[in-house]
Amino acid sequence: MNRPKIVAIPARDEAATLGPCLEALANQRDDRITAAVICLNNTTDDSLGVINNKAPRLPFPVHIMNVTLPPERACAGVARRMAMERAAGLAGPDGVLLTTDADAEVAADWLARTMAAIAQGGEVVAGQAEIDPVGARRVPAHLHAADAAECAYAALLDRLACLLDPDPADPWPRHSDHSGASIGVTAAAYARAGGMPDVSLGEDRAFFAALRRVDARIRHAPDVRVIVSARTEGRAPGGMADTIKRRMVMMDPYLDDRLEPAVDAARRARLRALLRPAWEAGTAPQDLRRDLRLAADEFDFVLEPRYFGEAWARAETLSPILVGRRVRVEDLANETAIAVAMLTNGVRNGAVSAPARPAGTALPAAE
Repeated sequence: MNRPKIVAIPARDEAATLGPCLEALANQRDDRITAAVICLNNTTDDSLGVINNKAPRLPFPVHIMNVTLPPERACAGVARRMAMERAAGLAGPDGVLLTTDADAEVAADWLARTMAAIAQGGEVVAGQAEIDPVGARRVPAHLHAADAAECAYAALLDRLACLLDPDPADPWPRHSDHSGASIGVTAAAYARAGGMPDVSLGEDRAFFAALRRVDARIRHAPDVRVIVSARTEGRAPGGMADTIKRRMVMMDPYLDDRLEPAVDAARRARLRALLRPAWEAGTAPQDLRRDLRLAADEFDFVLEPRYFGEAWARAETLSPILVGRRVRVEDLANETAIAVAMLTNGVRNGAVSAPARPAGTALPAAE
């Protein structure tokens, strides 16, 4: 079936990057984009002129939304939602929605590989973003080294999760990026999740959280690639550019807030794996309830939802053992060593498990 494939792009003052972005979408191999939707949000440069000049030579139509939003709404998150909603209307119930950034250039096989992952059963495909080599040279070497160490730790935690709680829709190898620079989602899964969340910052992570709550089959495809800029003057407050600029002045004291101590991450994956069959059976094993430190009525509440993802979200909200703790940058090397040891022991012993906490001991306080 030749499904409609609509790309949604938020843009603000991107006259310098929209041309290459659209050319990359036009130069896709082995598949073709049906249409693109670009939401220009409070744009003051010649972004509209760039699009109008480029559009007649593109192999797909471009739908332009030129909006002026109030200051508190003038952000990439709102613009992406608006573009995705228009794209959903164009795609229809059997279509596929894709999104990228106006300063990104997708690989020539980006669409074909995204659609291949969907053909293999995925409902959502997360691509992997790489910084463009030219821009990367403007970033100090110590920031590259810090980012590489953090990414390596994230991969170790993801490998632990993959071993403790395997996901048939997302086998290893995979990655853990949830970037708006490269997302593909079926129109059906998009609707089931309630669409792109209406948030000003972090809409991509919020979208994946919503997709997980409705058990969408998510594939973190390592062969779906996109190149993004490494500029330090961004258009989206709180985005990558702001992060780079801030860290050039002073490093953050903590890792990204999605990363936690290795033992916590392993315990989280193990408990998630144990909760799934309990949810399917609608039962409340005493040992699991004790491990989660939930009262009987709380556990019943956890088991109620139609989707396991929502059940797990409730467990994470209610269980004190699942309160997230952040990792200090100064502790990264030690946490990395712990994660490596856990994986090494797991390979040798045939199972990975988090060390048990002695009964009656207090949980470390969230920082």
